[in-house]
Amino acid sequence: MSNSAVPPPSAHFPPDAGENAAPAKRQRRIQSIEVGMRVLQALTEQRRPLPLKDLAQLADMPPGQAHPYLVSFMAAGMVKQSPLTGHYELGPAALQMGLAALQQLDPLTEASQEAALLCDQADLSVALCVWGHLGPTVVRLDEPRYPLHVNLRVGTVMSVFNTITGRVFAAYLPERMVRSVLEDEHRRVVGGGSGAYDSAEVRQMLADIRAAGMGRGLSTPQPGVNTLSAPVFDADGKIALVFTVIGPHGLFDAEINGPAGQLLRKHADAVSRRLGFNPALVKIKHQQIR
Repeated sequence: MSNSAVPPPSAHFPPDAGENAAPAKRQRRIQSIEVGMRVLQALTEQRRPLPLKDLAQLADMPPGQAHPYLVSFMAAGMVKQSPLTGHYELGPAALQMGLAALQQLDPLTEASQEAALLCDQADLSVALCVWGHLGPTVVRLDEPRYPLHVNLRVGTVMSVFNTITGRVFAAYLPERMVRSVLEDEHRRVVGGGSGAYDSAEVRQMLADIRAAGMGRGLSTPQPGVNTLSAPVFDADGKIALVFTVIGPHGLFDAEINGPAGQLLRKHADAVSRRLGFNPALVKIKHQQIR
């Protein structure tokens, strides 16, 4: 076969996107949609019917400018108006869109990026844990530049009350779920049943975690290793997963209001918000003592 039959390299590979590559085209935006979204955002944040004047003020526009947007949104079902008061609120179409968006969310996917950022910013190990059939289970582990050698990997099942991660789950999960796993754990390790959940000490420990919104462990359960664990909540206020930050005792003080604690709370709260959690409107569903 002659050389002319061989296609040039450019036929197989795209042009080099190096220094001389042309910058990507700026995507065209529709300003009127962005302006109108300010009206919907105001209704979303307030979560109550609003008169035109107040709604326009929150959307940072004159009432005369806000009204045409409201008329269009009402035609689309995104907004509805009370026939008695004339106040505006989100309509059925907005509700359907919100529910569809929430149903598409995967807590682990939403949390993974935040876990990587937290690991990079705090320079500490970060574990993401969900509640599995056997209890708290590690589903993602991000390591810092100089990883801490602990007996932890993806798939590890943690103790309910002997780890800070497990205690955070126990503080917010229904008692029947925690008690069932705790009984199985106790039978495997010690043998026989356990009344640990009913002790005043444990009840106070769980109450302290709920009050702080975070659990803290110094050399617990592994000597020389400190941990901080924070919950992530879904739109119903139920615990979805737990972020756990792990570091050496000499370098990581594990103070709840310290630098790492503030970063942990920031990233865990960011995931909760993306999952639809609003602490002002949804009561966190933790176990009530019965």
